[in-house]
Amino acid sequence: MPGLAEFNPGMSLDLDAYFARIRWSGSVSPDLATLTELLGAHTRAIPFENFDALLGRRVRLDLDSLQEKLVRRRRGGYCFEHATLFGVVLEALGFNVENHLARVVLRAPKTAVPRTHMVNLIELPEGKFVADPGFGGPGTTAPIPLAGQGGSHWFDRDGPDWMLRGPAGDLWVTEFAPAYPIDFEMSNHYVATHPDSIFTRNLMLNRFTQEGRVSLMNRDASIRRGDQTESWEVADRAALSAWLEDAFGIDLPEIGQLRVPAIGEW
Repeated sequence: MPGLAEFNPGMSLDLDAYFARIRWSGSVSPDLATLTELLGAHTRAIPFENFDALLGRRVRLDLDSLQEKLVRRRRGGYCFEHATLFGVVLEALGFNVENHLARVVLRAPKTAVPRTHMVNLIELPEGKFVADPGFGGPGTTAPIPLAGQGGSHWFDRDGPDWMLRGPAGDLWVTEFAPAYPIDFEMSNHYVATHPDSIFTRNLMLNRFTQEGRVSLMNRDASIRRGDQTESWEVADRAALSAWLEDAFGIDLPEIGQLRVPAIGEW
């Protein structure tokens, strides 16, 4: 299957800037230990968020745009942005990477949902592992072995498909069919623009931490530390702006332009 780099002629990956963004100074050997630590560092440093979809902006997947947004401007993104950038980084380090589409089944069966999620599949001497840097709160910061049990998340077969399961239940399903950059572009366009997409109707943020995660769904904020969760309602946009900078490191001057159908006027 073609790598992402083959579809980005003239692109230039700034690995030093990416490593600085995720505060990484460890090994760059293409092995399981590096993959595990890199994925953890990425998901703790770069948030999951969907502000551009709510602002009516085009969500771009070319490497220059991803580096400008997620690395230099220190923003976050959703699965297509995270998995594209992370996949290019892995390829640059010598990993064998495939990129695949999946159907999210948190709220509906697989027969009722389109392929709107992107993940990385990495082949290592120990076997095949899935990296899922852009799923958000119910996801995991660790690579998931395709065969066998691996921590809090695992795969089961569902007919011809692979079903990812975790503490929150069934998360997504895929047949790991071949996919190409145009397939990701089409799915990304649906996610970012369709009026029925959850990303155009709800405000969503998540960043993993060493102790757990910080999350926001519309006005409902939470901080999880181990088994303890603190929850509250964000009062207004001024409070959101302050919390964004404090908890996610995001400065969003356009906060007053956000339109979130699920919560209406705010």
